[in-house]
Amino acid sequence: MHAEKTGNQAFLNLIPLLQEDVGLIFTKGDLKQVNEEVAKYKVGAPARVGLVAPIDVVVPPGNTGVDPSQTSFSQVLNIPTKINKGTVEIITPVELIKKGDKVGSSEAALLAKLGIRPFSYVFSPVVLNLTEKDLIEKFATGVSLVTALSLAISYPALAAAPHMFTNGYKKVLAVAAAPAEEEKKPEPEDHF
Repeated sequence: MHAEKTGNQAFLNLIPLLQEDVGLIFTKGDLKQVNEEVAKYKVGAPARVGLVAPIDVVVPPGNTGVDPSQTSFSQVLNIPTKINKGTVEIITPVELIKKGDKVGSSEAALLAKLGIRPFSYVFSPVVLNLTEKDLIEKFATGVSLVTALSLAISYPALAAAPHMFTNGYKKVLAVAAAPAEEEKKPEPEDHF
């Protein structure tokens, strides 16, 4: 819609990037307000095998709705359960996955059976609560890192160009200002 309205077709190049759980937000407004608006549409995402957990996942106690023939998951994961009214009930809260750990197949299967979607993949509020000053500082840090890397590997980049020219000028100046060595005359040999 933006490309049609503005005639700027460059935004259409972003469409291939918008697959599965990816979204882009363009704003000139306050990031805190954007954060509040995005939070309204935040939904849970399932724990998939192999993903790194962004948060701790705790399975709450209570009736699971799972029939007793499927207690093998709870036994494998050492979850204390009991049979109550023909269904499996978890007795105590269980920390199933710790933040930073990879989700295993048993954990993912159990969470799916229980209908628990523990993760959400919207930006952390910390990212959306940045001020303009924070953004400028982060941009400046990024530019300085690019400059340092470019200078270290002698690769010309726009950010490093002024430094490369200055360093080149210093080298030329050093060569031009170096005193010329006098031509040494051979010492006469003593014939005694």
